[in-house]
Amino acid sequence: MKRLVILSPNWLGDAVMALPAIADLRRAAPGVAITVAARPAIAPLFQLVPEIDDTIVVPKPAALHDVGGWSRMGAELAGRDFDTALLFPNSMHAALVVSRAGIPERWGYRTGWRSRLLTRAIPRASGLHQVASYQQLVHALGFPSVPAQPRVRVSQDMCDRAAQLLAQNGWDGRAPLVALAPGAAYGGAKRWPPAYFGELAGALTADGVHCVMVGSAADAATANEVAHAFEACGAGIGPRPLLHDLVGRTDLPALAGVLTLCRALVTNDSGAMHLGAAAGVSVTAVFGPTDDAATRPLGDAHAVLTHPVWCRPCMLRECPIDQRCMRGVAVSAVLASARRNV
Repeated sequence: MKRLVILSPNWLGDAVMALPAIADLRRAAPGVAITVAARPAIAPLFQLVPEIDDTIVVPKPAALHDVGGWSRMGAELAGRDFDTALLFPNSMHAALVVSRAGIPERWGYRTGWRSRLLTRAIPRASGLHQVASYQQLVHALGFPSVPAQPRVRVSQDMCDRAAQLLAQNGWDGRAPLVALAPGAAYGGAKRWPPAYFGELAGALTADGVHCVMVGSAADAATANEVAHAFEACGAGIGPRPLLHDLVGRTDLPALAGVLTLCRALVTNDSGAMHLGAAAGVSVTAVFGPTDDAATRPLGDAHAVLTHPVWCRPCMLRECPIDQRCMRGVAVSAVLASARRNV
């Protein structure tokens, strides 16, 4: 193996959880050129990962009716002299991409009907945390695995640019910061109610803490609900804003810089949760329909809050009843957890 291409997971949180497995590969094969192929929204993450030599941006899978898109499958990877491909996604599409690209060695988990497209197809173990699952794949392929937590490297320049962005939005550079990530890409069932986030922000600002909302542009509506709830409790009145809205205004390196400046992050089960933990921020995560045993942030610095109900974890995108698993997590409990780090 001289030139390895790794197909990244397609969600930010999963991509962050794959970083210890990538570190295992780099440690075992220091002379190998490692390239990561990732979708446009995920590719900037690997600017923060020193083990990676290069990044290729690959498009989403073509729609079934897009014959031209399917005919171009694998074109981004073809002709680059990759001798080995490692697939973190378990999809048939990932296996088709590396097969169509003509990469001789194609490694990944044996899932679905794709085994015939892989040269080494590894049986997948169940019941593992996602970090351990990625490391198990690498270990089964013959590379020593060292238990570790995901880590990203945030440069001083990224922190400086983040501080400038926050200053433009009213942060005085001295008050303690707590990040709030009220969105979640998987679906509405994963979101702690925006009114609860607004009440939490009100309580924190009463302590003299500045809160900054972060997330993608898709979270803008949720962030507006949080802001309205914050103002409704009277916390938004004053000469200087205490709740700063950066939702949709940061790429991944800038988001990592903002999170690094914060003393704590309060979040749903989301990509921001994993990025914050990897950047060294103490995380308080509210879990409802998803399985905290499989995707919780690793490490003693983080707290996971749940409400025990018979139906969780259901893994549904939208709750068909009353979202009791999330609504049952009290603001007071989240506030107490966040205050430990402020």
